[in-house]
Amino acid sequence: MTGTQPSAGFVLVFLLFSLLFFRNTYKLWLKTDEYYQDIYNSLTREPSIYPFGQFFLKRMENRRRWELWQKTFSLLGLVAVVTADVLMVIAYLN
Repeated sequence: MTGTQPSAGFVLVFLLFSLLFFRNTYKLWLKTDEYYQDIYNSLTREPSIYPFGQFFLKRMENRRRWELWQKTFSLLGLVAVVTADVLMVIAYLN
């Protein structure tokens, strides 16, 4: 550790991005149908702003597999984000 304390602004922005992650995780786990449809609609909307839209649409063809992988990675991400948030707050308070 460098022993430097992060600024309050950095901590606030970090926590706001964490809230965005938690919101998406909530939608994935508790509103899966709506979440899937939102992503699908955004990928099929024309004109597409996503350069790899067809790649992601191909991955979404098998919905059960898509859900399994999304939820698996969301659990890993949840552990990482909560750990990072705790460490960030501890670093700020010290």
